[in-house]
Amino acid sequence: MAGQGQGQGYGYYRTVIFTAMFVGYTLYYFNRKTFSFVMPSVMEEIKLDKDDLGLITSSQSAAYAISKFISGVLSDQLSARWLFSIGLCLVGLVNVAFSWSSSVSIFAILWFLNGLAQGLGWPPCGKVLRKWFEPSQFGTWWAVLSTSMNLAGSLGPIIATLIAASYSWRSTLSLSGFICVGISVLCLILIKNEPADVGLKNIEPGSKKGKKGSPSADETTLKEFLFSPYLWLLCAGYLVVFGVKTCCTDWGQLFLIQDKGQSALIGSSYMSSLELGGLVGSIAAGLLSDRAVARIGLKNYGNPRHGLLLSMMAGMAVSLYLFRVTVTPGSSKVEGIWSLGLQPLAEMSGFTEQEVWILILGAVFGFCSYGPISLFGVIANESAPSNFCGTSHAIVALSANIGGFLAGLPFSTIAKYYGWDTAFWAAEITCAVVTVLFFLLRNIKTKMGRLPKKSD
Repeated sequence: MAGQGQGQGYGYYRTVIFTAMFVGYTLYYFNRKTFSFVMPSVMEEIKLDKDDLGLITSSQSAAYAISKFISGVLSDQLSARWLFSIGLCLVGLVNVAFSWSSSVSIFAILWFLNGLAQGLGWPPCGKVLRKWFEPSQFGTWWAVLSTSMNLAGSLGPIIATLIAASYSWRSTLSLSGFICVGISVLCLILIKNEPADVGLKNIEPGSKKGKKGSPSADETTLKEFLFSPYLWLLCAGYLVVFGVKTCCTDWGQLFLIQDKGQSALIGSSYMSSLELGGLVGSIAAGLLSDRAVARIGLKNYGNPRHGLLLSMMAGMAVSLYLFRVTVTPGSSKVEGIWSLGLQPLAEMSGFTEQEVWILILGAVFGFCSYGPISLFGVIANESAPSNFCGTSHAIVALSANIGGFLAGLPFSTIAKYYGWDTAFWAAEITCAVVTVLFFLLRNIKTKMGRLPKKSD
């Protein structure tokens, strides 16, 4: 009976904690994008040129990259529930202050502060998920929690536009800000760092301590963790995957319009299909890789999630190749075996065969790119020692941000001098090379740091 009661306790707390984090992170993301959502309304009231808009949005992006790294390190030292709740409260207060402002310089400063507060959101989520869910469930719930961003990104523009049209853009920011502050208090009350906080047995054993709190002989040191080759393999893989994904989301539309002679409608439809495929891919990556973990279990060498990760990375390279080669200007059809089955779909949708093919390629690329993005975060977290799981995710996430940066100016420079086709060819080759490298090293030691001694 006691065991049954404890099982019910896990179910109740998992539901409450996950719901609180899902609602909380949906608000995090919504309030990260509020300025973008109400930008047209702001520009009607305040004169802002493109440089002003770039300054405001870039200040947030830079602050977010810095803060997310620092937050990942802090989440290993501080209470995750406090970190998450304080960040959400600060995001809300900054948005309220933004709604009271009218100058570009104040906007940029406040949006920089918004970016700093935003970084406190995701790392604590990963920490809490690892503490509350079994390894065979971790990837699934990580992926489901990440859909809070898709929810906010899809409904956010509609909600923000309706409020701004009925009242004002200032009302949109102040209302969303005050809601953040209120929900942050609820998150502080409802989220628990680990099962032991509510009298339940911890799923993951804590770090062993020696006398007077010193590290035991089994506990990994920071030096041992940082010198783990697998950490840097994950960084290289995440940098390239995120960078190539960003190339397609940032420049794919222009590539289709300028190089492939497609309409603006097809360009925007390609982006929508990519995001839809990404949503499905992220959840599928969590579910399918968790099944592999449940079947095989986590080991010190290799990882059960590698098979799916490599398949999706290979899928990225192949779909990118097909996107570059099979889409031709001035044609409504697709040549070769790729045309099989496209005609009925074209007749049903009202698009040409080639347009349907473009949308399919977008969905496939989104599926194959967002899946690894989710998996890299999961693997970095679960492969690290308990005392460095937040730091591990922070390091690989920082490498992803570097990849996103490289997808900007360097990539556009290649396109400027050599054309879009060459630029996307470079992205395709880079993705293929890293996939092969990851395949060759898939069975290296994946448990970062010191291996625990076997008990007699």
